[in-house]
Amino acid sequence: MHAATQSRSRNTILVSAADHDRLSNLARAFLDRVPDMAEDLLAEMDRAGVCAEAAMPADVVRMGSTVTLHDPEGSVQRVTLVYPAEADIAEKRVSVLTPLGTALIGARAGSTVSWRSRDSRVLSAAIDAVELTSPRRAP
Repeated sequence: MHAATQSRSRNTILVSAADHDRLSNLARAFLDRVPDMAEDLLAEMDRAGVCAEAAMPADVVRMGSTVTLHDPEGSVQRVTLVYPAEADIAEKRVSVLTPLGTALIGARAGSTVSWRSRDSRVLSAAIDAVELTSPRRAP
């Protein structure tokens, strides 16, 4: 497993039916280009609980959510979870096909997510708040 999603492996994540379909298709489309990340996202979709968009709790990270995180050192950041074509680190738009993005999808405010950095360090951050800034559609 490339992303350190193991820390959430026992906790079911929640995604909307539309996001589940879009993200599963996206991951399959990227299997040849970024196999580790695509496989991690597929694994997350395999274990996800799926519900209707209208039934999604407001505190669950979904596509288009802006998430306030703090790491163990106390650093706070706000990032928006987006599809790869919309990613822009300077604008703090994080692709769902990155280790952090995959760790965030389906997590709830109050939980801690962990992921593996490019240099294999395990990083973690607590989710302080989740705001749905604008629902995103797959490009």
